[in-house]
Amino acid sequence: MDRRKMLSLLGITPALAAAAPSYARAAEPMASAGPRSDFDPKLTVLSPLGTPPPIKLLGMAPRPKSLDGKTVYFVDDGFPGTDVLMKEMVTWFNQNVPGVTAVYRLKSGGFPQVDPALWAEIKAKGDAVVMGVGH
Repeated sequence: MDRRKMLSLLGITPALAAAAPSYARAAEPMASAGPRSDFDPKLTVLSPLGTPPPIKLLGMAPRPKSLDGKTVYFVDDGFPGTDVLMKEMVTWFNQNVPGVTAVYRLKSGGFPQVDPALWAEIKAKGDAVVMGVGH
């Protein structure tokens, strides 16, 4: 087969093929000699995730032995539908557990925001909290 036809089938112009032997000679030692020991990497890749700080696990709050005479707060963080569940739970407690004071509160802001006034009220008057945070 003619060299020009073969190069055109490979998508290489004969003008570029004239320089190909010097490239081929430069690549031959690397391909035939295996990995080179004097190879210096051109870039370093780092993980963008990094290393997170260690997490200190906390235990759950101890459960009260009884809810008689206690005040339980049912707190809604504003997630759609959570208010229906929390209000239904307050109604159930008021009908079925008369010794418990059940209080419904809507937390200001969304889930990540802090409501200092509500937390102060619960700390001063409450004995337990049921927090409704959606799904």
